[in-house]
Amino acid sequence: MYLSSIATAVPPRSFTQQACWNAMQEGDFPATLKPRSMALMEKILTNEASGIERRNLALDSIEESFGHCAEKLNHSFELEAPPLASAALLDALRKSGRVAADVDALFVCTCTGYLCPGVSSHVAELTGMRHDVYLADLVGLGCGAAIPMLRAAQGFLAVNPQAVVATVAVEICSAAFFADDDPGVLISLCLFGDGAAAVIWTADGAAGDWQAGHFTTTHRPQEREKIRFVNSAGKLKNQLHRAVPGLAAEAVAGLFAQRTGEPDQVLAHSGGRDVVEALESVLPFHLTETREVLRDHGNMSSPSVLFALEQRLAENRADDQRLWLTAFGAGFAAHACELWR
Repeated sequence: MYLSSIATAVPPRSFTQQACWNAMQEGDFPATLKPRSMALMEKILTNEASGIERRNLALDSIEESFGHCAEKLNHSFELEAPPLASAALLDALRKSGRVAADVDALFVCTCTGYLCPGVSSHVAELTGMRHDVYLADLVGLGCGAAIPMLRAAQGFLAVNPQAVVATVAVEICSAAFFADDDPGVLISLCLFGDGAAAVIWTADGAAGDWQAGHFTTTHRPQEREKIRFVNSAGKLKNQLHRAVPGLAAEAVAGLFAQRTGEPDQVLAHSGGRDVVEALESVLPFHLTETREVLRDHGNMSSPSVLFALEQRLAENRADDQRLWLTAFGAGFAAHACELWR
């Protein structure tokens, strides 16, 4: 399948890590955590070596993300995810010279909230898609979801070669913020941001267009408890083990060994500084775009790898002929695909 266009969107409010730390010292929040937990958060949020400078969050203030019940948090997801996804999609359609009525199928992936009917139904309505558009929501695949979503789109195009397919990864991580004294929870609180990325695909393309394929995946359920959402009093609580960077590096190295050609760059999910460093230790690349996405947006979960792809394509490098994408997360699962022209 051929990439027609790509676009991203983030909430308008951007918070520096220092601003997040300042806000977390106010009100009742410090009293809910042990002193060592606050010290851990201070270390992450005020240390430039974390690799994150700022994050876009669908919040008016950092303080409002704490103390909400599960219903309020999921309502935030319901309120914010469809318009953010729609903004990315409409921009991608504009870049491709198409309108929403041209779309024959819409695939949406997310894990930071739940809607039934899914986010795809709301996006189809907000953007003005036809009543007969095919809608599919991929839920529960975590940070690695974008690449399985692209694989599903490829399958649809194989059966419907005349179709125009839209894929959207959207996460409102701020609707899943959770605070307790678990170090994994606190690290997550300091890393995640909100964002959406949309790509338009067709079965045919012109000379020089980017083509996607050669999908690979690895699923290791024995490591499931190392990284997943768990239910805590109805809220989503991110369970994150310190072994995750090593698990990601091992899995990604295995997928990279299955590549069909030599890429000009690797574009990876920006899981965090330790994850990026672990990946770079097993790959013959400096993950420049991945690091820049982490710096400017934090870990946005599933859209992150597509943000890195958009950034690389915007550089319009004439010598780029092959790119290798990888993303990983809950499962434990890791995925990869290749783009070439």
